[in-house]
Amino acid sequence: MAAPIMQTPQAIAALSALAQDSRLAIYRLLVQHASDGLAASAIARRLDLANATLSFHLKELVHAGLVAGRQEGRYIYYQPKMEAIAALVAFLTENCCSAGTGRCAPAPGRG
Repeated sequence: MAAPIMQTPQAIAALSALAQDSRLAIYRLLVQHASDGLAASAIARRLDLANATLSFHLKELVHAGLVAGRQEGRYIYYQPKMEAIAALVAFLTENCCSAGTGRCAPAPGRG
């Protein structure tokens, strides 16, 4: 199934949200737990972030459409929106090889 089409404003919001150390670390941690998500308290503990700081960063990731939260009892669990990151990658590579250079394959040892 193809990734949803992302427009430039959404791509800029996503890239801006990820262009910060703590938010990138949060997103990468959430990807490791994509199937079940992680409670905000677990994210704060694992990344050694104050609750207020974590809340600010999660809000930015949610606003950019990269992360979603779900309430379960007293806890909010956060999960990455994998379709959003797939759409971002598709957006960044949609014109790959359109010039006929053939240089779109991943570098050896990567991927």
